[in-house]
Order: sequence, then C-alpha cells, then structure tokens
Amino acid sequence: MTQTDTSLDARRRKIQYRAWHRGMREMDLIFGKFVDQNIAILSESDLDALELLMEEIDRDIFMWLTGEAPVPAHLDTAIYRAVKAFHTHLGPIHI
Repeated sequence: MTQTDTSLDARRRKIQYRAWHRGMREMDLIFGKFVDQNIAILSESDLDALELLMEEIDRDIFMWLTGEAPVPAHLDTAIYRAVKAFHTHLGPIHI
C-alpha cells in the first residue's frame, strides 16, 4: 500500500484510505492500486461516481468486475469501466 499523500485534499485522502480498507483483500488491492495511481487526476464527478461505487458490497463489486454478474446500469459509469480496465486479470492481483 502507498502511504496517504498529504498533498491531497481531505476528500481524496478519505477515498484513498477507504480504497485500501475495504474488508475484502481483493477489493483492497483493486481499488487501492487504482486510487493510488489516479486519485490526483480524477474530476469531482469522477470522485462522486467512485464514492457511489465504493458504497456497494465488496462481493457484489468483485462479481461485476469479474463478469460473474452484470453491473447495475446506474453503476456502469466511466469510473467503473476505468477500475475494471485497470486490472486486466492477466496476472496475480497482488503484483
């Protein structure tokens, strides 16, 4: 995990913390790595969509990301697709 960047505003630091402290380790790694790489460049509307997505149950999100279940239409946003594209499933999740 990357240390929280103190140069980020409070909202972005909170999102970064939540991304790494999900409850399901796989989701910590997926969200945490995505947020670490992208948090500084996300727009306010992207942050809104990310926070909405992160309110969902980890197992549900994992099933959507892996294709085990369809993502609900209201969550099939550009940010969801960016998170999904970020982890290609070509290698171990912990790399």
